[in-house]
Amino acid sequence: MPRPQTHLASLYDDLTTFCGVHSVRVQFGPGAGISIVRETLGRISGNACTRPYQHQMGAATLRIVKRSELWTFAAAAGAVAVAGVSDLAELTIALRFVAAGVALALLAVLIGRSTEEIGHRLSAGATGVLQASVGNLPELFVGIFSLRAGLVDVVRASLVGSILANSLLVFGLAILVGGLKNGRQRFSREKARIGATMLLLAVSAIVIPTLVHELHAPAEAHIDALSGASAVLLLLSFGAVVFYLLSTKADLPLLDATRRQMPEWSLERSVATLLVCGVLAAFVSEWFVAALEPMIHILGLSQAFAGFVLVAIAGNAVENVVGIQLALKNKADYAVSIILSSSLQVALALVPALVLISFVIGGAHLTLVLPPLLVIGLLMTALIVALIVGDGESIWLEGVPLIGLYGMIAVSLWWD
Repeated sequence: MPRPQTHLASLYDDLTTFCGVHSVRVQFGPGAGISIVRETLGRISGNACTRPYQHQMGAATLRIVKRSELWTFAAAAGAVAVAGVSDLAELTIALRFVAAGVALALLAVLIGRSTEEIGHRLSAGATGVLQASVGNLPELFVGIFSLRAGLVDVVRASLVGSILANSLLVFGLAILVGGLKNGRQRFSREKARIGATMLLLAVSAIVIPTLVHELHAPAEAHIDALSGASAVLLLLSFGAVVFYLLSTKADLPLLDATRRQMPEWSLERSVATLLVCGVLAAFVSEWFVAALEPMIHILGLSQAFAGFVLVAIAGNAVENVVGIQLALKNKADYAVSIILSSSLQVALALVPALVLISFVIGGAHLTLVLPPLLVIGLLMTALIVALIVGDGESIWLEGVPLIGLYGMIAVSLWWD
């Protein structure tokens, strides 16, 4: 009569051969049946013994592509195709605008994912630098094409809108839903304080040209030069942060570079995804801007409202959702880090980059002379965020005034 271990070994070999899984040496003995079933089913499903089934490719350990990732790739490809066809065929403005907006958001998802995978192979500081450099590619392309189309007011409002949408709307929603589900939430007071302080300093530098213009200071006659100088100083500040991240192991909330995990994609796949999505984002941004101006007229919106709400939220859709999801999971430290990081990236890198680029591409220059309402909104936002994160904890009630303030500023920009 055959021994039970022989039947188990035969069953294991049959299952692994049928599913295309390479067999490994397994010791059979008492109680081996359960471990064999777990090992086999785990390898078939890509989650052997609670860890991903991994292929060895060079030095990297990679997991099988998840179904959700395949859906993201497919959805992004479909959205880009629809946006491209609708633009070339000159279909309805609404379809072109919505398709391009959805495509931008999905490309931002893939850009962020590929950047994260590349970052797993780098130090925490280098990861922060990489994410800061390419994380805002869709917003950068939209800003460049908007400047070329002469939509300077849209660009100004979208830059301020990105900062306020993250710091007021998304932060408020994260505090609200996280607090309602999990009660009082706590996060690192020191990291949040550093992030809020850096945001306040960056915002102060951005509003100086507006103060010079409104107060009719002698420098008002040289507002282009003053805006360029402010942009250079902001980039130097960003460079100092980059140097700090690369030279130390300290954890600044510039970016959420604290979660070190094993890479799930190969390096080739990560780089290829980043390059392809970056190129596609440039094309989609042009289609988005081409549909933006007529859409503004159809809806009867002001350029300031369109930039403050539509463009800003479309460009930051990914980080917005991630920050709120983390708060719901009671990971307040990560949520605060991501939300503050998004605002800081815009203030320290994206704003000065677009100011300097506008001097090169021709047309109207993007200066840092902002409408007074946006200036006051920036300063109020930076101060309120600093007050909320100062004690290292939050309750759901603190999120309500943040959301309300964002809504009041947005409504104030509705009329032209």
